[in-house]
Amino acid sequence: MKIAFIGLGNMGGPMARLVLQAGFDVIVYNRTAAKAEPLRELGAKVAVTPGEAAARADIMVTMLADEAALRDILDGRDGAVAHLPRGALHIGMSTVSVAFSAQLAKRHADLDQAYLAAPVFGRPDAAAAKKLWVLAAGRADDIKRARPVLESMGQGVLEVGDDPAQANTMKLAGNYMIAGMLQSLGESFALVRKAGMPAAQFFDIVNKVFKSPVYENYGGQIAAERFSPPGFKMRLGLKDMRLVLAAADASETPMPLASLLHDRMLSAAARGMGDLDWSALGRLAAQDAGLSLEKT
Repeated sequence: MKIAFIGLGNMGGPMARLVLQAGFDVIVYNRTAAKAEPLRELGAKVAVTPGEAAARADIMVTMLADEAALRDILDGRDGAVAHLPRGALHIGMSTVSVAFSAQLAKRHADLDQAYLAAPVFGRPDAAAAKKLWVLAAGRADDIKRARPVLESMGQGVLEVGDDPAQANTMKLAGNYMIAGMLQSLGESFALVRKAGMPAAQFFDIVNKVFKSPVYENYGGQIAAERFSPPGFKMRLGLKDMRLVLAAADASETPMPLASLLHDRMLSAAARGMGDLDWSALGRLAAQDAGLSLEKT
């Protein structure tokens, strides 16, 4: 089976490596060509354009930072969609809007291609350690065809529906929950610090009471004031809150906290934190409390 993997950033790079190590015949493409070289050294073929990568694929995987980047790869100069063979499967693993996912499914169907949405939960370190959780939605036979590839990248594949857009809804709902947790953690750490108590002590209590890897990872970053290098940038979190609000508006689902989270992340970006990890909501909460977190 020939796999085209497009997008070799902080997440896509380690994911493509795992697909290659699983024994698949892999061709890769990345707009910054240098990021493909480590995979070439491991045996991957390297395409010069998205179209060249797609033209050889039974399955094309895309993992781009946002919708605009994905659109450019699919439809830009020598774009991937026009070159993807009939009957080939596109696995979209980027976090995109529910509406765009539905558009992609229809477009591929019109071209006698298949589309499967498979966004993931996990950060770059989880991607490298094969610890991602993959959400998969699409036709049952497409999921079956994609499963060996998806399983090569994570610790589990969770089937969430037969409509690709359902996976994107689930992904946005999950990211919304994480964002809400970050905001509450940041405020809680600010309260503890303002009272003159050790952040490390509160972090230990959080770990004992909640026993969650999400609280442990992000709580550790806020306690240590460690927001760089980012696993997930604040500006990407802001993008996701916009997508959450769009999905909520389309389905007439009131989500008042989503508006607050959007504004908090916008404030963080306006204060120069856009390229920090989105756990820097803890820094913003500390600043609002009159505290100063100097570490990055």
